[in-house]
Amino acid sequence: MPALSVVDLTLSFGGLNALGEVNLEVPDRSLFAVIGPNGAGKTSFFNCVTGYYRPTRGSVRLDGREISGLPVDEVARLGVRRTFQNVRVFPKLSALENVLAGAHLRTSANLATSVLGTPRARRHERELAAEAQRWLEYVGLAGKARVLAGDLPYGMRKRLEVARALIAKPSVLLLDEPAAGVSSVERDELADVVGKTWREGVTVVMIEHDVELVMRLASTVAVLDHGRLLAVGAPETVRNDPRVIEAYLGRRRSQGPWSQA
Repeated sequence: MPALSVVDLTLSFGGLNALGEVNLEVPDRSLFAVIGPNGAGKTSFFNCVTGYYRPTRGSVRLDGREISGLPVDEVARLGVRRTFQNVRVFPKLSALENVLAGAHLRTSANLATSVLGTPRARRHERELAAEAQRWLEYVGLAGKARVLAGDLPYGMRKRLEVARALIAKPSVLLLDEPAAGVSSVERDELADVVGKTWREGVTVVMIEHDVELVMRLASTVAVLDHGRLLAVGAPETVRNDPRVIEAYLGRRRSQGPWSQA
């Protein structure tokens, strides 16, 4: 059974299709990339999977369970977490507090025990804080726990957002443009985190314009163009698909899309 599958996924805004009958299966524990020109429907695809948008038509399934149309928090509770192209951290909270915010759906202490400060609640808070620290170490931010998120360099904020998603123990992690706006060094640091996460058993789906990074990491690549699935397969196969080359560069086939995406 695939980790994630969509059938005839369609999303319309005022008669215009952002997605048109997309059919796609993401294998369990794969590192799956979604690419395409600007406006291809990539983020709309993520928004439908995570509950930010309700599809006009079609189905989204997580481990065989229908999730299309569910609220964002319910989709997250079932195991889907995401990052955003434009980093969404809490700038006035510390790095550690930002990661802890990602664990809110896992907390076992109810409101009453938290307010009363029961031993169980205090123990739970200590355990979560220790776990949050471990996730900071995992993404290479071990010494930044007390630093305000807004004071971190952009590349570190990207990795902080990944740590906040991972503390929720997702089965599927969606990364929206993880390498956008970062230096080559920061890109390599983030690539190490993404690869490590996949090798440890999390299904990773990423939208990415940095095709060199896609070629390095992904086992399967899907290409969207004008809201429709253009191609899907191994990176080497997709990169040589004439339809993909044309979608990126028209008839200038000699260049190929991989330096231009």
